[in-house]
Formats: sequence, C-alpha cells, structure tokens
Amino acid sequence: MVITEIFKSIQGEGTRAGLPCIFVRLTGCNLRCVWCDTEYAFHGGTKYTLDEILAEVCSLSGEGDNCVPLVEITGGEPLLQRETPALAEKLLADRYTVLIETSGERFVGALPREVIKIVDVKCPDSGESGTFDMANLNAIDTKDEVKFVIASRRDYDFSRGFVAQHSLSNRVNQVIFSPAFPDPSGRWQGLESRQLAEWILADRLPVRLGLQLHKFIWDPAMKGV
Repeated sequence: MVITEIFKSIQGEGTRAGLPCIFVRLTGCNLRCVWCDTEYAFHGGTKYTLDEILAEVCSLSGEGDNCVPLVEITGGEPLLQRETPALAEKLLADRYTVLIETSGERFVGALPREVIKIVDVKCPDSGESGTFDMANLNAIDTKDEVKFVIASRRDYDFSRGFVAQHSLSNRVNQVIFSPAFPDPSGRWQGLESRQLAEWILADRLPVRLGLQLHKFIWDPAMKGV
C-alpha cells in the first residue's frame, strides 16, 4: 500500500472526537474539493506491506491497559487502494476499533461489516457535488456516520434536504454537519460554527455539529495531527 503518514493524535471529528487515535493516511484521491485540507496526500507517499503498517500501528498504540484501541484509515481517498479491506480485516483481527473515512464516491459495501464507516456527502460548494454513490445508502447501518462539510447557506439547504429525503437519521448512528474551516493561507473563507449552529437549532435538525478539534489544539496547517 502507498502511505502518506501514520501517526498518533486526538480524534478530531465525529462521535469519537477527543479520543486518542492512530491514523493511517493513504496516498491518492480522485476528487478535488475546494476546501480540501489534505492536498499533501494526493501524491507521493511510501510503499508499505500490510505487516509493516500493522507493526507501525502496534508501535504507536502500545500494549496493555494503556494501549490506544482506535485506528482510523483515511486519506486522500482510502478506498482507491484495493488492499484497504484487507488492512481493515487485519486491524480488526488485532482487536482494534477501526474507522474508515471516505468521500462517499466509492462503494463501501466491500469493507468488513465491523468497520465503522464515516461517509461524506459532498455539498455544492465543495465543487464535487453529485459524486456520492447512492448505493452507499444501503451499505451503511446504525453504527456508521454520514458527514456534510458545509461552507454556505446553499450547502446547508442541500444537506438538510438530503438528510430528510433519505431519512438519514434513522439509517446511521449520527449525521454530522461540519463547518468548512477557513484556509490558513486564505484560499477559502470557511463558515462560522456559530452560524451553522444557529441554522441547526432554528430548524430543529436531528444532526450533530462537528468541529475539527485538532485545528483548535494545533496550528490548522500542521500535518501529522
């Protein structure tokens, strides 16, 4: 597999935000979202065998009562690499809780059932709206999460409509609305979290406001966190 980085940090997003987590960031992505914050994972990377990845995860996780049991496979787009389901299987066999964060453009049904899938639905301002594989709606279940990164009122209205149309709150563990974080170099403005929170409250939506905790803890441009 081609890997951009393997590191230990605080889980910044989703229902496990705040928990220690080992991240395996795969190289390569076929989408180009306007607000992407991991462009450095598009190219390059280092080749690892599955056993080498497992050894690095084990080294970072530690042993015994103080081990880190949570691993997230991310990218880039992790489902572009055909070995990803096998990696997930091996991590599960080693008794890790395994998360996979994916753009939603690739079918998630080939992943092991025990994997917790965090599936994006791209909004209009991402520049990649319409890429979501609708077959994923039948491949996710009540342990999984669906995330919308929202950069504008247009994105919010799209997300609200998608959630209602497909009864997402009844399909998955959590629907997450996450405001696009402003780019440190000024390429995009982002959306204020207070504004998104007020929209959610006004419409009484059954969704979770998701903030990227790692960008408040460390410099937003920092890699490996």
